Amino acid sequence: MSLRLGQIVDALGGRLEGADRDTEIQRIAPLESAGPGDLAFLSNPRYRSQLAASRAACVIVAPGMREAALERGACIVADQPYVYFARVTQLWVRAQGLGARAGIHPSAVVDAQAQVHPTAAIGPLCVVERGAVIGAHTVLKSRVTVGERCTVGARCILHPGVVIGADGFGFAHERGEWVKIEQLGAVRIGDDVEIGANTCIDRGALDDTVIEDGVKLDNLIQIAHNVHIGRHTAMAGCSAVAGSTRIGAHCTIAGAASIVGHLELADNVHISTNTVVTHSIAQPGQYTGVFPMDDNAKWEKNAATLRQLYRLRERIKALEQARKDDQSATQQ
Repeated sequence: MSLRLGQIVDALGGRLEGADRDTEIQRIAPLESAGPGDLAFLSNPRYRSQLAASRAACVIVAPGMREAALERGACIVADQPYVYFARVTQLWVRAQGLGARAGIHPSAVVDAQAQVHPTAAIGPLCVVERGAVIGAHTVLKSRVTVGERCTVGARCILHPGVVIGADGFGFAHERGEWVKIEQLGAVRIGDDVEIGANTCIDRGALDDTVIEDGVKLDNLIQIAHNVHIGRHTAMAGCSAVAGSTRIGAHCTIAGAASIVGHLELADNVHISTNTVVTHSIAQPGQYTGVFPMDDNAKWEKNAATLRQLYRLRERIKALEQARKDDQSATQQ
């Protein structure tokens, strides 16, 4: 299966230069390894040296890289090459019929009281429990569980092993024992949400856990009960959000970052990898709390020093106060 360059620009726009519209593309490939039948892209000017050496049949480039690309050969000029590349991959999947097909796999278990849109695709060994709703053109890959009364919107993709609507971690302590708090809420997932493999989103204790439109969650993420994630926020693998925290729209949470419970993060907040967020963030911006990696012996010394900072602070405050007292005594 192949696509002609003319088909690509007709479908996605952009400006084809230096090539015939009937040139066939056999594969989409990285710039450095692309061959004569391949389409590649260049989005970062740092890799300009790879452009000159590339054997690709055509390269997607920004307007600023047009001349350099034409010196090498054919190009498609697009304002945002990386976005254009993303749309080419979608076009490729559609053209080759690689996408999921609507319907319920024979091995899936769908409760009679669940609602599955006729255009949705329910994969092997999935479980859709009583009262759950699956929206139009949504795809559940293999072994996905959507719990009782949980809702998944339209055009969502849930990858293998995702669990929607597990019980939140809620217990009351009584005389050394734990008393379970029944989780009476559900999970509401908006449209165009993608959830990576083995990610778990817990149902709310009373109100629902909410994932708004366009949110993207990577693999192995834990979203606790009553969390609310704003539209078009993206979270990378192994990150975790504790209960009742609200994350704004257009945020990014890097891999292995953790956010403690009952906090609020404003829109456009960006959390660096391995950062632990322990207080609410009211202003947009980049936030980092990672102790830098170093040679282990140096790291241990720095860590020991860091643990003494509070005592050092108190000593400095005491010295400053003593100096003020001495100055006051001298003036008298």
